[in-house]
Amino acid sequence: MGGRVRRAAAAVLLGLLLAGCATFPDQGPREWREQVEGVGELGGPPVVPEPSDPPSAPPGGGAGQPGSPQPPSGCVDPDPQVVATCLEPVGAIAVLPDGRSALVAERATGRVLRVQRGSEPVLISTVPVDAAGGGGLTGLVLSPSFREDQLIYAYVTTRTDNRVVRIAPGEPPKPVLTGIPRGLRNNGGALGVDVDGSLLVATGDAGGDPTLPGSLAGKLLRIDTLGRPGKGNPDPASRVLSSGLRAPAGICIDPVTTMTWVTDRTGTQDVLHLVIPGPLPAPAWTWPDRPGVAGCMAQPGMVAIALSGGAALFVLHPGDNAAFTGAPEKLLINTYGRLSAAALAPDGLLWLGTVNKTGGDPVQSDDRVIRIQPPAGGGESRA
Repeated sequence: MGGRVRRAAAAVLLGLLLAGCATFPDQGPREWREQVEGVGELGGPPVVPEPSDPPSAPPGGGAGQPGSPQPPSGCVDPDPQVVATCLEPVGAIAVLPDGRSALVAERATGRVLRVQRGSEPVLISTVPVDAAGGGGLTGLVLSPSFREDQLIYAYVTTRTDNRVVRIAPGEPPKPVLTGIPRGLRNNGGALGVDVDGSLLVATGDAGGDPTLPGSLAGKLLRIDTLGRPGKGNPDPASRVLSSGLRAPAGICIDPVTTMTWVTDRTGTQDVLHLVIPGPLPAPAWTWPDRPGVAGCMAQPGMVAIALSGGAALFVLHPGDNAAFTGAPEKLLINTYGRLSAAALAPDGLLWLGTVNKTGGDPVQSDDRVIRIQPPAGGGESRA
């Protein structure tokens, strides 16, 4: 956001801040009312079923649904949208520039693997992690200049702290930002790359107060690739862009509007925040049933949120003024089980990871990485 406070949303958000308050669509958080849709083949639009009650499906796989692919046999999965199989639970995904392959982080093992459909996963690096309290390897992004430097950045929990590390080909991971507090819970975090190349780092509150100004816990940090405060932060000497997070699981930036969204899990509900500098305002969307919001992806007219407990993909349609339009959609219900990581590929496809081996009902090929055509974006916002 450096020096621009989100160009596409600036006028609306600045006006709200000057008025001394922050409001969101329809005068406050909205709760979802699901609209169920199906899923089509890779590269094609989702298939919208006839209006009726959605068919039931076994958790972890959609083999019982009409028209769904045959169930997997061992690590061989005939579903054309499955890219990789037999992984440990997926913590994060970073799609490579070719759009056909991606780097996948396994949360509890600390392994970073290169995956591509039709090929065996290739180990790129192993980062020492401690997965207690929701931690482990939970964030992964490519360097803003990846084509030139081949660097990767990861968010990890160690035995002593949470931190951001840099991974270079053939070298052990090197710390970029250390000292993010860890605790008995809420150790996970997420990474994103801002439109100007800054790194966005969402940190858990580690069981403490996420508003404490001197702590890096419970914050959205904005740093350069050396770990220094990003240009344009509210306090030029601070890495903190926003504060008030509890257990964040995903950061997604719309590359066109530059609006940034963060998913978070609180003690009473799951939420989606539209990021502005300073203390986070009321959530833009809430889920009182706490379906386990995880990774997300954003593009014009659409924010898609992976649900782990809800075993589905939840889609909202923001307009140019950040207000949501129309009804939300709920896709891939029980088709692939518990969804976790989400990432937008250069060709516009959506990559998702699963965590069925952790609290789910895994099929033989779990855990998996999936690549699908996302649903279409929304239209104009309601008045």
